[in-house]
Amino acid sequence: MDNQLYLSSSPHIHSGETTERIMRLVIYALLPAILLSLIFFGLPALSVLLICTLGCIGFEALACRLMKLPNSIKDGSGALTGILLALNLPASTPWWISLLGAAIAILIGKMIYGGLGYNPFNPALVARVVLLISFPVQMTRWTAPTPLTSGIDAVSAATPLGEMKTAVMLTGKLPEMATSGFLNYFSGNIAGCLGEVSALALLAGGLFLIYKKVISWHIPVSFIGSTLAISAIFWLIDPSKYPNPLFHLITGGLVLGAFFMATDMVTSPVTHKGMLIFGFGCGLLTILIRLFGGYPEGVSFAILLMNAATPLIDRYCRPKIYGQVEQQA
Repeated sequence: MDNQLYLSSSPHIHSGETTERIMRLVIYALLPAILLSLIFFGLPALSVLLICTLGCIGFEALACRLMKLPNSIKDGSGALTGILLALNLPASTPWWISLLGAAIAILIGKMIYGGLGYNPFNPALVARVVLLISFPVQMTRWTAPTPLTSGIDAVSAATPLGEMKTAVMLTGKLPEMATSGFLNYFSGNIAGCLGEVSALALLAGGLFLIYKKVISWHIPVSFIGSTLAISAIFWLIDPSKYPNPLFHLITGGLVLGAFFMATDMVTSPVTHKGMLIFGFGCGLLTILIRLFGGYPEGVSFAILLMNAATPLIDRYCRPKIYGQVEQQA
């Protein structure tokens, strides 16, 4: 007897989509950002990508074997988790931290709940946050872009969000870099995680997913829109202390999170109304953490916190039963 509970929104008509095709399209959408990360960071970025991706595939195969489950590596979800994890790590991440992150993402973030479709939190973000809390020095050791062909050793550098946060804490005012140099931020010529290299490449990939109907517009638009709107309020109150909304958009992991992490079908609401609430909550928490929290970046924490709220959002936004007649008082 099947005792599993399936939660989805009507109408229950199969669209012909498969897990394999969806995962493949998401990976295709990430290719421009992956390519730019390799161009900007060279071999270190390639090492992180390979270790995370192959590690996630390997740990998923091992978990399926130990748990006596059908081997699920062919659906591509393990590979995608590895790629997303790599894009959330600095190019300078030691190999053993990358491998540990892959183990955490698959074993703790995914397979411990029963595999794809049962995990309440985004596996890649679970691993990223655990690594950030456990190894803060290694996870915040950023390097400036050093292409493979440059022949120059990696040079330590601060991320735009980190530099902004430090300057405001020490002087109470924004540094000059928070009010200029936006072209470099947009194209990706900045220090940061592999997935922070180019808002342009990530936007292109995100729009591709919307065009292919892999994701809907509701979460990305509400996530980015609420981030811009709330940051604009603070900016208008004190532009010398709070950066303008464009700075928040093109620095950090906002675009990566909005299009590729928050839209995870398993951990986000199933209704459009719920998606809008979910995205707004992500944007609100992101700005609060960036401006007032202990970390310069808040996207990962915001998405995980809203993942926890997804069951409540789904309950609140539960659609009416077809044919249901409302009771009169």
